[in-house]
Amino acid sequence: MYQPRLETLPREELEKLQLKRLRATLRHIQENNQTYFQRFGDFSPEDIKTLADLRNLPFITKDELREAYPFKLACAPKEDFVRFHMSSGTTGTPVINPYTRSDVEQWAEIMARCLSAATLTHKDVFQITPGFGLFNGGFGFHYGAERIGCFVVPIGPGRTLMQLKFIKDFGTTAIAAISSYPLRLIEVAKAEGFDFKKSKLRVGIFGAEVWSNETRKFIEEEMGIETFDIIGMTETGGVGLGIDCIAKAGIHVWEDHYIVEIVDPETGELLPDGEEGELVITTLTREGLPLIRYRTRDITRVVSRGRCACGRTMLRLARIKGRTDDMLKVKGVNFYPRQIEEIIMAHPETLPDYLIRIGKKEGKDFIEILVESRTLDETLKKRLEEEIYNYLGFRAQVILLPEGQIPRREGKAVRVEKIEE
Repeated sequence: MYQPRLETLPREELEKLQLKRLRATLRHIQENNQTYFQRFGDFSPEDIKTLADLRNLPFITKDELREAYPFKLACAPKEDFVRFHMSSGTTGTPVINPYTRSDVEQWAEIMARCLSAATLTHKDVFQITPGFGLFNGGFGFHYGAERIGCFVVPIGPGRTLMQLKFIKDFGTTAIAAISSYPLRLIEVAKAEGFDFKKSKLRVGIFGAEVWSNETRKFIEEEMGIETFDIIGMTETGGVGLGIDCIAKAGIHVWEDHYIVEIVDPETGELLPDGEEGELVITTLTREGLPLIRYRTRDITRVVSRGRCACGRTMLRLARIKGRTDDMLKVKGVNFYPRQIEEIIMAHPETLPDYLIRIGKKEGKDFIEILVESRTLDETLKKRLEEEIYNYLGFRAQVILLPEGQIPRREGKAVRVEKIEE
């Protein structure tokens, strides 16, 4: 562990710290941005007597952050900002998060915890493939790696042949990437005769996209590594909100920095532990853009608030299932792309590249699923169609394609194409 005392705090002590920091965050907003503070109505930070009182405050949404562009909700003088990052998923008006020096230090701390949870130490050679720009990923990994003393290979995105060369030449032991990029690495490595299992690579830290347990298994088997699922977003301060550990029993969220709620996506009502809903985050240690009850749109559930086998006491979330705005509907059935991926990747003949084409043809719902496969056997096609029907409740046409037929794109993988005919 990077900070053993903090990462193993007894729950009673942890919740006292959360309450203290929540009040301090609310006072910080009150003192630095009255427009922001007025969102809370007739309210004083001292009205927060228990953590449950947080529920009396309103949510904040991504649309509100867009409307606040660039600094309307900022809570520090502009001269205190050292830079900003921007949400990678934004179209139109971007979501901007300005960082103070303290915010950068907070980010480095939680990222060092994440990397330590993924078993990295000062002995590791850490290759960082997310970008070092407006998107926050690369910098966060870099700061965390510097904190624990890794040798950093800050290559950034793309240049897959160069990535493989560096893995070999520098003896890379750990790699960070968006979760679809290892699939591209595997594909190019096969074409080039590169064998990951003859390299020193042992750990992959992947996130920024939803990826199934079946895809995780595929990556681990093909690359001969152990993978870790990391979560986070620009709005809450960047990648590093949480990560799973060697126990693989849920994603630890650093609760001394964040308060987690799971709410009903429709009603906003708080849900009990174990029930699936929308993840809501309150930041406790951010200065530039503190967030109170931010609706992330991510769908998950609380797995446990008890001590993990790794010794950490921070609550654990289930791996992200999807986003509320990722949900698709066909023939009256709601589903997430990850559910299709789980069905596809359960078959050893299939490959991890797929595309869901959904829309209407002649006024009727239409869905077909393009799947790359090692075999184009009609039996496999029918089996996949039957399993989709059995598990999800609708009929879809599955089209099997040879490897490489679905277009590859830079950045996050495109899994859904909407069609209107």
